[in-house]
Amino acid sequence: MADAPTRREVASGRRALLLAVPIAALSMAPLVWATISSLRPGEEIFRYLSPFSWRTVIPESVSLDNFVSVLQSSFAPALMNSVIVAFLSVTLGLVVAALAGFALAVLPFPGRGAVFAFMVVCFLVPFEAIAIPLSSTFRDLGLANTYAGLVLPALGNGLSIFLLRQFFMGVPASLAEAGRLDGLSWTGVFRRIYLPLSRGPLIGAGLILFVFQWQSFLWPLLIAPAPGVRVAPVAIADFAQETGVDYGQMFAAAILTAAIPLILLLAFQRHFTGSTASSGSKE
Repeated sequence: MADAPTRREVASGRRALLLAVPIAALSMAPLVWATISSLRPGEEIFRYLSPFSWRTVIPESVSLDNFVSVLQSSFAPALMNSVIVAFLSVTLGLVVAALAGFALAVLPFPGRGAVFAFMVVCFLVPFEAIAIPLSSTFRDLGLANTYAGLVLPALGNGLSIFLLRQFFMGVPASLAEAGRLDGLSWTGVFRRIYLPLSRGPLIGAGLILFVFQWQSFLWPLLIAPAPGVRVAPVAIADFAQETGVDYGQMFAAAILTAAIPLILLLAFQRHFTGSTASSGSKE
């Protein structure tokens, strides 16, 4: 049985909680204000910011007109495009990440460490540094304004590969050796031994792929600006026109865009935190 916490540990935990609560409230304040603003008529959004009063956070009237207008505009197809692109990126990206992680953790081939080091270095290079020349290459290949052009750069996500590699390295090598002695190929070892053990890490890697793709703005803006393949983050910017900015609809579109990853993260947070902390089964 675990030892009961001491008074000092309890007091330390309470102090940490007292510090965490206001920090969490401050971090949530922009999201709460954006949500409230999305429910206000456009002319009331900035009316009560100065001086600060109860009307700043509690609207006089609540309306869903901004959400209705957004869903009836060109933003709705853009939101669906984001869903399609994210689904393809997660599905195909998990295949690439799982195979790459397995190879870097288990397969005995020369230069494995050098390949992993090169992958880590490439992952540390900001994508913005290569986005413009890469978009030029994609246009030359005829991938502009296509789902393929949006999805392909997301498939080799270094963080998801790193996560799965670390998990696979924690799986006892004796399991792979036993499978090989039973006549399994390396593909069979991967499918029958490693994959069944990696549900949590696969969910964690899938969430990483989803969030990276869902919040992407620069790459979709460069490679897929056409209305038919425009994604939600790019479409939000369309609410800022030369004649003015419709902040009500912009906030509503932002809330709809943020709601989908928020729901997924809340639903799978247990698997995500477990996957980042786990290092596989131990002998």
